[in-house]
Amino acid sequence: MSEASTDWSSIDWDQLKVDMQKAAAELGIDKIGISSADPFSELKDKLLHHREKGFESGFEEPDLDKRTDPALSLSEPRSIISIAIAYPSKLKDAPRSEKGAYRGILSRSAWGMDYHYVLRNRLQRLEAWIRKRLPNARMESMVDTGALVDRAVAERAGIGWSGKNCSIITPEFGSWVYLGEMVTNLPLRPDTPVTESCGDCTLCIDACPTGALVGPGQLNSQLCISFITQTKGHIEDDIMKEKIGNRLYGCDTCQIVCPKNKGKNWTHQPELQPDPEQAKPLLLPLLEMSNREFKERFGSSSAAWRGRKPIQRNAILALGHFRDESAVSTLIRLLERDERPEIRAAASWALGRIGGELAMAALHERLAVEQDATVRKEMEKAYGTYELH
Repeated sequence: MSEASTDWSSIDWDQLKVDMQKAAAELGIDKIGISSADPFSELKDKLLHHREKGFESGFEEPDLDKRTDPALSLSEPRSIISIAIAYPSKLKDAPRSEKGAYRGILSRSAWGMDYHYVLRNRLQRLEAWIRKRLPNARMESMVDTGALVDRAVAERAGIGWSGKNCSIITPEFGSWVYLGEMVTNLPLRPDTPVTESCGDCTLCIDACPTGALVGPGQLNSQLCISFITQTKGHIEDDIMKEKIGNRLYGCDTCQIVCPKNKGKNWTHQPELQPDPEQAKPLLLPLLEMSNREFKERFGSSSAAWRGRKPIQRNAILALGHFRDESAVSTLIRLLERDERPEIRAAASWALGRIGGELAMAALHERLAVEQDATVRKEMEKAYGTYELH
């Protein structure tokens, strides 16, 4: 039966919306807001400007029309249902990083089960709740792998405001929330956008390690540690390598310093609770982990979506950051045997940071046989770095 042949004239849409928002908790959803399904015309101009500046990460949907026009996701949409799920910000009983047993850290968005699965599950529950009442409803659900810009939908739907750190900040949960949305043909009344704002606060902009927050709500993804840790190739910039520190995936600095997040930690979503050993793993065991071992250890986390190579490269950089002398023999093995140039290049940089006769001798020996120009460049720079110590 089509929508046209369905009698919706007797439906109290405002009551349906109230009932849906009351049902949110039992559906595992922390907040539901309603947005109109009008095109996000002003956003398209901002995205175009963002692209022209070279600020995109490359992970986005390339079609700006799809990102800003809900009708390209579902024909004749009437409203968009935006949902938010709160996640933890604190790691209980976190293992400590110690000399000879240094640890990396995954960003909070990678703690617990991959949030994409959790969001899809909650949207499926919501779809079932709606279909039970309106069997002919049309719905198209998506998480951040979908075309629409989640933050724009959430802001219009009254979930929160768009912070200077480019996160949606909710009055209830701060910015520790995952976002998803459902484009639908249900004529639901839109919610009022949140009027609270960041005010004069610029703590996030001031604290960004690389200056990636080039202005309020403006992010240069090419400088953002969160995006850089997810890239697969060689990281050319030595300052960036140092700035990454022990981050294996993502960066939380701009959210940690946000006053709206102070004291906020959410533990009521069971799938999102972290395993401390997964969230803050020992670095050395990561270096020689097979694909199978990586999937077994990290496959349930959103950090696994780019595979093991970025995590291993970042772990090598972290060992260099710590100047961990106990890692030298493992790094030399990677330099000698690993087939991936970006891994050999990272190992060269780390050995240069750590220094010592054994590290320098290995770099000298491998330089005589290394064929990759990028790796050779890192080896040559490593000598200079060591000489400065």
